[in-house]
Amino acid sequence: MSRYVYTEGLLHYRFSDQHPFNQMRLVLTTDLLKKMAVLSDEEMVSGRKATDEELALIHHQDYIEAVKRASIDQLDDQTCESYGLNTQDTPNFSDMHESAAWLVGSTLTACDIVMQGIDQTACSLGGGLHHGFQGRASGFCIYNDSAVAIQYMKEKYSARVLYIDTDAHHGDGVQFTFYHTPDVFTYSIHETGRYLFPGTGNYNERGEGEGYLYSMNLPIDAYTEDESFLSCFKESVQAACAFFKPDVILSQNGADAHFLDPLTHLHCTLRIFEEIPRFVKQLADTYCGGRWIAVGGGGYNLFQVAPLAWSQIWLAMKGLPAPTGQLPPAWLAKWQPETELALPKTWHDELQAYQEIPRRAEISEKNQLMLERVLQHYQ
Repeated sequence: MSRYVYTEGLLHYRFSDQHPFNQMRLVLTTDLLKKMAVLSDEEMVSGRKATDEELALIHHQDYIEAVKRASIDQLDDQTCESYGLNTQDTPNFSDMHESAAWLVGSTLTACDIVMQGIDQTACSLGGGLHHGFQGRASGFCIYNDSAVAIQYMKEKYSARVLYIDTDAHHGDGVQFTFYHTPDVFTYSIHETGRYLFPGTGNYNERGEGEGYLYSMNLPIDAYTEDESFLSCFKESVQAACAFFKPDVILSQNGADAHFLDPLTHLHCTLRIFEEIPRFVKQLADTYCGGRWIAVGGGGYNLFQVAPLAWSQIWLAMKGLPAPTGQLPPAWLAKWQPETELALPKTWHDELQAYQEIPRRAEISEKNQLMLERVLQHYQ
């Protein structure tokens, strides 16, 4: 049995009603899985709040204190700016330290479930805030739950951790935290930084010192479609696994590579979100005794994409096939009144809005050349 970490505390991480980061995605996903009768109360586990000591596994103590003060509006603008707080992307909000600590603690709950052998797989889809740095907030991310989780598993379980990031944005905060570390491998496939925040993740970012070759980046071109994405992903992440031989996999599952995402420029469909978690599960079964922890991440089409994409993670963990046909009528009836967008009726994209990309062959060729350039170091 797999475990699904969920707690009301995850829903309080909310910058404002207008901000694109909205944990309503988590509510929609959880309800969809329940309406499908594939998520039981026995499989759900309450998360917890991370302690200051756990946050300090990665984050500097002065930064943690700054977040606490900003949470109660007691940090001046200049000091906020020095810590990346109260920016347009990451504005302050009441009790943000507590809310962010719930995200981290829930990811740590999933780690303990897997590393203690309670179950082979666990997910905490409220996490995946991969842009946070040790002493600075960035890109909607206050604390970096994935980085804390990796260090936590290193120290508590002496684990070699493979981090797989399929968000459309480069996982910069996680990568640079472990850039000199040989017992953590960070992998990221993402839209090229030429067009998209954070602008990092070039193919030649491979780690430094003892960590050289323990970071793999595959920047793919804007308007990349399913076939090219999946081909590049599967070949490169397979090579990463074979090279590193992890004890456990932690995957970050942004849902923003979809063509309907409002913040990115990739052109994939729901197909990639069916295949990515199932391939990661195969890798976990092959290389690390099935140990796999999954977190969420980006994904800013809250109603039409994120719930369908994230549901596939849980289904893959349980070994269930990708569903076809109609979405549960009860789910559609409950949530359609909550949005002006037309909810999808089926598990596969209704492609009236999908536009063929004239440069498909050129983009795919560029991605293939990038893949070959990356993999030459892992032959």
